[in-house]
Amino acid sequence: MKFNKWTLALAATGVVSLGSLAQAEEAKNQVLTAVSATTLSGYVDTSAIWKFGTGNNLVGRSFDGANKQDGFNLNVVKLSLAKPLDEGQWSAGYQADLLFGPDAQQFEALNTFPGAGNDLAIQQAYVVLRAPVGNGLDIKMGVFNGILGYESFDSYKNPNYSRSFGYFLEPKQHTGVLATYQVAEWLSVSAGVANSYNGAINDRPGRNGTPAAESEKTYMGSFVLTAPESMGFLKGASLYGGVVDGLPGGTNAFPQRFTDVTSYYAGLVVPTPIEALAVGASYDYRGTKKQGNGDIFTGGAPSTYANAMAGYLTYQATEKMRLANRFEYVNGSDGTWYNSNELTDRNNAMIGETVTLDYALWANVVTRLEFRWDRNVAGAGSLPPVGVAPNASGDKNALSLALNVIYKF
Repeated sequence: MKFNKWTLALAATGVVSLGSLAQAEEAKNQVLTAVSATTLSGYVDTSAIWKFGTGNNLVGRSFDGANKQDGFNLNVVKLSLAKPLDEGQWSAGYQADLLFGPDAQQFEALNTFPGAGNDLAIQQAYVVLRAPVGNGLDIKMGVFNGILGYESFDSYKNPNYSRSFGYFLEPKQHTGVLATYQVAEWLSVSAGVANSYNGAINDRPGRNGTPAAESEKTYMGSFVLTAPESMGFLKGASLYGGVVDGLPGGTNAFPQRFTDVTSYYAGLVVPTPIEALAVGASYDYRGTKKQGNGDIFTGGAPSTYANAMAGYLTYQATEKMRLANRFEYVNGSDGTWYNSNELTDRNNAMIGETVTLDYALWANVVTRLEFRWDRNVAGAGSLPPVGVAPNASGDKNALSLALNVIYKF
């Protein structure tokens, strides 16, 4: 171990000891070794969005709703610190994803059925451990992304800029533990336990406005089937299925309106004989069980349901240009996306068509232009926000055009 001349002079006069200096140097090296394995990444996400017409609302939108229309927006800034697992049998690591900006606030709000968020949010923060069980058992503990869904919060990872109706239905985040095991090259399975189905970080489940029993946790499981090389052009095709069941967080603004919640998800991604063309499909279901007499004014809640189906096409036209199309059909109980004015069939139903042109002009930058059309197909009336009765003569269509620019680092 080397010391500079000044340090040796201090040691000679007895001001410091070489033993303590050696210990300090060793601790410093341990810190540097731990930090050197950490990676820093993230992105800055911006947009400009225009809505066509004045007689419609953009319902079921997760991050591009009314407050972002007809102007320019900072969506979110994300910073990620991570130390991934290595190949060791007792490997350990962590992930910490921090969000800043309006989408951070909306991300928190979507987690609390409904709720209010802040411009600073934690998307994920967990420790990941590998145990030498069979092929290796990976265990996350802390705050992690929901296990269901075709699309991600990180919009650049999705075929389209705007999120689907299915994303709107899914739980976004859990505080708990999740174990993943690679059974074989073609099969991976996960199982976990969390505090709540959807709630703030560290939130405990609630039932009818009061804390739930200690044993009432949220349970989840999923599997991924991946086609091996022997499948020819289908190599890499994947089928994903998952389920989450539990109670919402007890600090929810209206916990009495929600009881046990169950979500099912299935997703499929398939290559085609045309190398540049890929297809995908997804199905989401969310249901809540009836509580009490179903009257929310006396502490009960009616059973509700929602279905969301989507088909995806992506075509890599050139090295820099990609086209993506998403078609959706959704239905559900009244109030899932909007309030109906129908006197008999008070259900929601919509279709959505989204076309996105992605053109890579600059390194590390995502630039894309997107047109989206949503239409109410459930009967008379426009698309109002939840809680607002529609106008029977209103526009059933919601049209928007978005420019999305993201720098990744």
